[in-house]
Amino acid sequence: MSDRDLEGTYWYCVTHHRVERFASTDSTNRIGPFEDEATASRALQTIADREKRYTAEDSAWDGDD
Repeated sequence: MSDRDLEGTYWYCVTHHRVERFASTDSTNRIGPFEDEATASRALQTIADREKRYTAEDSAWDGDD
């Protein structure tokens, strides 16, 4: 994606712990893109939920239930 394609998207800044628009966020410290501010604000919870799901799937795959 080009910078132009990302204009208007939302990102979660891990440095400032807040949602920021694409242009105002340092690329090394952001998670995204997200289509809306509400989804971006839940970025850390989304990552934690996915990690929990992936860990459970890995355990089931390996027979570690």
